[in-house]
Amino acid sequence: VFQTIATVQEQLATALQDAPGTVADPLPVTVIGDGPSPFATAMAWLAPALAPLATLGIVVVFVFLVLLDRGDLRDRLIRLLGGNLHRSTDALEEAGKRISKYLLMQLVVNVTYGIPMALGLWAIGVPGWILWGTLAAVMRFIPYVGPMLSAIFPLALAFAVDPGWEMVLMALALIVALELVSNNIVEPMLYGTSTGLSALSLIAAATFWTALWGPLGLILSTPLTVCLLVVGRNLPQLAFFDTLLGSTPALDLPTRIYQRLIADDPDEAYDIASDAIRATGVTEFYDETGMEVLRQASDDFHAVARAEHRLRVVEGMDSLLDDLREDHPAPTSGPVRTVCIGGKWQVDAIAAEMLVHALCLAGVPAAQRPAGAVTARYVDGLDLEGVDTVCIGYFSRDPDAAVRGFVRRLRRRWPGLHIVLALWNAPEGAASDDQAEALGVDRIVLSVEEAVRRLSLMQDERAAALAPPAPPADETARLEALRRTAVLDGHAREDLDDLAARAADVFDVGFAFISAIDADAEYIVGQSMDLPGPRTETEPRMTWMPRADALCNHVVAMDDTLVVPDTDRDPRFSDNPAVRQWQGRFYVGTPLRTADGHVLGALCLMDRAPREIEDSELDLLDRIAADAVAVMTKEEAVIPEPRREEPAAPRAVLGQRVPD
Repeated sequence: VFQTIATVQEQLATALQDAPGTVADPLPVTVIGDGPSPFATAMAWLAPALAPLATLGIVVVFVFLVLLDRGDLRDRLIRLLGGNLHRSTDALEEAGKRISKYLLMQLVVNVTYGIPMALGLWAIGVPGWILWGTLAAVMRFIPYVGPMLSAIFPLALAFAVDPGWEMVLMALALIVALELVSNNIVEPMLYGTSTGLSALSLIAAATFWTALWGPLGLILSTPLTVCLLVVGRNLPQLAFFDTLLGSTPALDLPTRIYQRLIADDPDEAYDIASDAIRATGVTEFYDETGMEVLRQASDDFHAVARAEHRLRVVEGMDSLLDDLREDHPAPTSGPVRTVCIGGKWQVDAIAAEMLVHALCLAGVPAAQRPAGAVTARYVDGLDLEGVDTVCIGYFSRDPDAAVRGFVRRLRRRWPGLHIVLALWNAPEGAASDDQAEALGVDRIVLSVEEAVRRLSLMQDERAAALAPPAPPADETARLEALRRTAVLDGHAREDLDDLAARAADVFDVGFAFISAIDADAEYIVGQSMDLPGPRTETEPRMTWMPRADALCNHVVAMDDTLVVPDTDRDPRFSDNPAVRQWQGRFYVGTPLRTADGHVLGALCLMDRAPREIEDSELDLLDRIAADAVAVMTKEEAVIPEPRREEPAAPRAVLGQRVPD
């Protein structure tokens, strides 16, 4: 066939060339048909969208299958996360809560954006305002690029239908105003806390998942990255995900300040410290952060620190403390009767400087004396005339020999002196009364907060701090509410005992009890175990104690939860008769608050060893306390609002705007 066609073409060409009156080059001829059919045109338009639609179909089928068999999938994920069922369950619950809240709040944000958009376009006069408002709400599910894409269509249409620029400018102003309000007011208010992802990880995750799955990957980037973050927090083998993706600072606050000091950047260290002090307070900063910085410096002194680094830390801390004293001046209140001395080297002296500032802020006149070699000449030159209390501080883990020598010389020169030993880096069990007696000191303290309280109480004018707290303002109405419950007649004893036993089991403490605070006494109306102490003479016989000695009296006066991690370290409770009789080292009391706001008593936990408690656990304790109030008052339980933990650092709020 090809050969025949070629032959015919050659013959035609020869004939045309030989024919008279013909041109050598024929004119080109284009054959124009009827054009493509509607089906071909539709296919040409739909072909680019077939791949995303196919991906969407796969995702829908995948999600349907996951939901259909979610129980088995959950069991397999728990098995993959490890053998610890508690940790695995918490991981799945955390991921579910974070993603569910994020998606729900995103829906609310988008709807609150789309409705004003549609109404604004209607008022401006842009055609199709319902369509553009709906499109804006839907497109905002695509992070970052969605709002820009949704703004193109109404702006283009306004440009097309309006011969001037008024409609275009008004539509643009509407979109910009809505974006500013949504990004800076609505989103932070509705999202509340973030999903825990850093701003950089949001951008990186969006880029990665978009390159992998296209537009659907961009939409799913945040939920998928949240899952990786939660897995990293709960699976030690994948902990690097938490470091890479999480918004929690990679270095804690003391380490950040310590690193800035090593880098010879005291100005940035001061900025970090100032931010922390605004959130907590000067004394709390010294106790939780400043001492930890010095502790790290003390540990590194002989191990890895060079001479230059040691000098930078010392000079940087001096500069930092000078700035803090200038920013937070302490009032002058009488003659100095308390002196703080660094025990051995410069870090001890810096710790003494912190303690002096904290004492002055607490209203205790205090001063610092320079450290030096403990000799008779040094002790004579300390100038302790008029001073009745000396606090000596050490970071050394084994300062016993140095303490004994120092104390012996102080006692010989100043016999009536009260001596407090501050062990800033002490091992467990170093603060017992036997240890204090063996070292020849009156008291041993382990923290700045404890030292401030202890030294405050040693002052004559501070003796009133040991007095019982004053009754609350609503004392009369509170007592009347307690009498109306008639709980002191024992009618709810069995139910309250069950609630106390439940609290003791849930929190794994030595015992729990429920108290009611009357005008002059505290009555134990529910207990997980039989508590020693005086009993009422009439039935039902219940343990009681004077209100002035009751720990729960502080809860009633504060109208808030009281947490005492170690009663031995709190001067208010270290000599409390109930604490000593019940051998309680750890105490937590949460108020039994009625619907009218009156505090009837407290639900208390006690353990024979020091410990800490988290806010989430306190929320559970509040729920049990609400049940106890319901039993006492025979009314429906009122559960208080859960506590909110403050983030360690500002977190990225997951909105649609690109972070600054």
